[in-house]
Amino acid sequence: MADGSTTVPGSRTAPPDRGGVPAPPLRPGHYDPADYTACVVGSAGETGVSSVLVMTVLHVEAYKPHHPLLERLWQWWKPGASFGVANMHRATFERVRRTHGLAERWQDLRDDPAFAIRAAALHLKDLDRSLPRRHVRRYSREELLALGYNTGERNMRAFARGVPPGPMARSYLRRFRAYRHRAARILADDGGQSPS
Repeated sequence: MADGSTTVPGSRTAPPDRGGVPAPPLRPGHYDPADYTACVVGSAGETGVSSVLVMTVLHVEAYKPHHPLLERLWQWWKPGASFGVANMHRATFERVRRTHGLAERWQDLRDDPAFAIRAAALHLKDLDRSLPRRHVRRYSREELLALGYNTGERNMRAFARGVPPGPMARSYLRRFRAYRHRAARILADDGGQSPS
C-alpha cells in the first residue's frame, strides 16, 4: 500500500485525484487527523467556521479506522455506517448535498478525505445557522455545534435551551473538550487558526 491506492480488485472506478491529500492508513493506530491540517484550514476558511472546531471534531471522530477499504468492508457488515474521516451518516450528507448543491455522492466521503472534511465543515456551518444566538451558559457555541454534529440539529437546539444531554452525548462532549486544546495546538504549530 505504499502508493496509497484505494482501488478494490474488480472495481470499475479509479481512486479520485485528492490533490496530494493522502488516504488514511490501513493500520488504524497510524491515523492522525493532524495529517489533514491544510484541508481543515481550507474548508474552515471557505465555510466560515472555526478551524479548531473542525479539527477537534476530526479528533473525536478518529475512534475507528478510516481507510477506504476498511470502510467498504464495514459498510458490507453494517450498511448504515458513517463514512469518511469525519464519520458522516448518509441522511446528514444528503441534507448537506442538497443545501450546497454538491455533485459528489455519499460514497465519495470514504475515498476522498479532503471532500469529507469539506462536507463536515459545511454541515457545521448549517448547524451554526440554526443555533440560536442566545443559549445556556454551560456550553460554548462550539460545544453546542459539536453536540449537534453528533446528535443532530434538533437535539442541539434542545441542549441550547438547557435540556440535559444523555450519556452518549455527554461522552462526546467530554472527548470534544479533551481534544480541543490538542487541535488548537496542531493548528497553531502549523500556522493555522489560533484558538478562538
